[in-house]
Amino acid sequence: MSPIKTAGIIAEYNPFHNGHHYQIQELRRLTGADYVVVAMSGDFVQRGEPAIFDKYTRTRMALCGGADLVVELPVLFATSSAEDFSSCGVALLEKLGVDLLCFGSESGDLKKLQKAAEILVKEPEAWKIRLKEHLKKGETYPTARSLATTEYTKDPELAALLSSPNNILAIEYLKALKKRSSPVTPVTIQRQGAGYHDTRLEQEESFRSVSENKFFASASAIRSLIQNNGFDSDAITEKLRSQIPATTLSALISEGALDTPVFPDDLTTLLNFRLLSLTQEQKGFSTFSDLSPELASRLAKQTLQFASCTERIDHLKTKGYTYTRISRALLHLLLGITSEQVFHARALDYAPYARILGFQKSSALLLSHLREKSQIPLITKTADAGKLLTPDALDILETDFFASHLYQAILAGKGRHIRNEYTKSVIIV
Repeated sequence: MSPIKTAGIIAEYNPFHNGHHYQIQELRRLTGADYVVVAMSGDFVQRGEPAIFDKYTRTRMALCGGADLVVELPVLFATSSAEDFSSCGVALLEKLGVDLLCFGSESGDLKKLQKAAEILVKEPEAWKIRLKEHLKKGETYPTARSLATTEYTKDPELAALLSSPNNILAIEYLKALKKRSSPVTPVTIQRQGAGYHDTRLEQEESFRSVSENKFFASASAIRSLIQNNGFDSDAITEKLRSQIPATTLSALISEGALDTPVFPDDLTTLLNFRLLSLTQEQKGFSTFSDLSPELASRLAKQTLQFASCTERIDHLKTKGYTYTRISRALLHLLLGITSEQVFHARALDYAPYARILGFQKSSALLLSHLREKSQIPLITKTADAGKLLTPDALDILETDFFASHLYQAILAGKGRHIRNEYTKSVIIV
């Protein structure tokens, strides 16, 4: 019997679309992988926002779109910086025992990406001096890093890598692999179709996939479509047919999630209540992850300026504090995620367990394979978690439970009820 080859993908699938389906197909074609394991964000994503659909709906979509197994990225790191997000995903997949890590990139040039990652891991003294100079001038960290890399290497192509979202994540994955001296082999697939933040659903021929002559709209564009079409699910469904694989779209419809999408401003009332409660209890904001003393002070002054969640972020935004950074900080405050908790979870190597959200029936051999290779417990039933996990690991899992129950409370307010984390079954397709 030939050895099993497994490949991992770190994703949000917010939501799953044709580009994701293309990545899985290309991964299998290029590597001959027998199985694809996805480490997916739960109900909240790296931008500091709720996912548009709940994690079980997105799990079913991923499985119908070609994934064999979906495990959950702990919310502590699924909603953190690109570095933490990547470090957690890499740690989780490596400890599960996958052979390959596949990620998309605008570049598609693994050697160039690895060269950039090498500089950012080693942080040569000359590079650090240039970085500090640009930070002192008031540049954001991403911009300062890009400028420092250009000046240090005299290679504008490397700097360009650090200005594209998927390239940045790709470099963070490679950094995490290098720091761990990981045995996992990286594979990159060039992103096809629209840009990461492109909100258009259709485009000229030059943006179409060479292999399928199809335009791959971004997840941002699909979320925008859903939000801008209000509650007209029939109109949305019709427009989604060209952007989401048929089986995946059927999975979305069957879950009933298309009628109750969740958006950032759905957190408004909960956030306002949380801010008022902490203020009344005279508890500072700066203990929460990503909330610096300066940002906490500015937020405290604006507590009674009631506004929507997105408006509050806009009011707090400055050159030094990006929209995403503030969004993450406010989400951590809402979820009660403290800097100390994140620090402690890093010390546990990010992922001390693998919670399985769903798998394909045909993947029974994969599950047996992972149980033999995995360095961490596999959680399929939440009732078993207390027996399998240390108290510290269980604390991380219970933070995931709290986050999902809060998300489910939002869904209940919209008229959709799903089982809670203690009674919901693993998704099997």
